[in-house]
Amino acid sequence: MRFELDATDKKILVELQGNARVSHQELSERVGLTPTPCARRIRILEKAGVITGYSANIDETAVGFGFSVFVSVQLDHQIDDRLINFEREIKLMREVVDCWLMTGKRDYLLRIAVVDLHEFERFLTGRLTKVAGVASIESSIPIRRVKQQMARLF
Repeated sequence: MRFELDATDKKILVELQGNARVSHQELSERVGLTPTPCARRIRILEKAGVITGYSANIDETAVGFGFSVFVSVQLDHQIDDRLINFEREIKLMREVVDCWLMTGKRDYLLRIAVVDLHEFERFLTGRLTKVAGVASIESSIPIRRVKQQMARLF
């Protein structure tokens, strides 16, 4: 179900997406409300599931995982057991930072974050290819990120 956002809700979301640590006082000033109504709106957005949590953005390069690889995976069969098993295994792999079930020729798209090409090779040959049901894998190495955004707000 879609939550209807008004202009003030959108301002709040833009500000929080830019800095979730902003004080209620400062946030209320930026969006043109007093602190109490601003805090109330935040609680409503949280309760409605529009705001799903708060986190810190981590620079993967700064913590040693600056090498990303996009991996497309095709399973041998698209049946419930294979999908469930693959997803369960992927959730246990710390190298996989994003996993999407896809339409088209490939079943899954993964983003892998590793130290370097050698670690990716060990991950690929030692873990990913050993998951039951994996029929084929195609890897792409990104050159540079052109755009990064937390979420589309409007």
